[in-house]
Amino acid sequence: MIDFLKGNIVHRESDFVVMDVRGVGYRVFCANPFSVQLNTGEEITMYIHYHVREDAHLLFGFMSREEQSLFRLLLDVNGIGPKVAIGVMAGGRPEIIAAAIQQENISFLTKLPGIGRKTAQRMILDLKDKLGAMHSDGDSLSVFTGGAEAFAAPQGSGAWSEAKAALLALGYTEAEADRAGQAIKSKLQGGETVDAVMKLALQSLYQQSMR
Repeated sequence: MIDFLKGNIVHRESDFVVMDVRGVGYRVFCANPFSVQLNTGEEITMYIHYHVREDAHLLFGFMSREEQSLFRLLLDVNGIGPKVAIGVMAGGRPEIIAAAIQQENISFLTKLPGIGRKTAQRMILDLKDKLGAMHSDGDSLSVFTGGAEAFAAPQGSGAWSEAKAALLALGYTEAEADRAGQAIKSKLQGGETVDAVMKLALQSLYQQSMR
């Protein structure tokens, strides 16, 4: 069982990064690959969920224990596999997703990639009490804040407005999100999913940070 990896990010694709750990390259799937710094020369630590299938052994990586813990809880929900769970993680910070579940905010949850109304209801049913128990027991998820101040539902309509809300949830400023929106405007055809728009926006933000 692999719990974490420490090394350098040497390559990045739309859904994974490659981490060089003492000369071995590990492909690690993550929610927002373009938010992970590339070739900084400094080692980073990624917390890992090791997923075994009949046809593959997959690594899913997170920048904090909170993300790792929430991802594992999501896998306990019937109908949510690793692909959907990593899409959910791309929708906002762990505390925001946890707050939406605890507040039974189906409107927000159904805006997350791959989550329909029935799955959102199962998330609330299966996880609301677990999140509360973990908060009181002092687990790594205890840093989650369940108050309304931690949660803000996406405003407006369309893929970009939802992607912008997700960027704000990830910690980007309003100005940074707007700059990314302007930068990718010409690339949008109108039928993109929120996940696709998010990936374009994160790529643009990374490119801007390197200038």
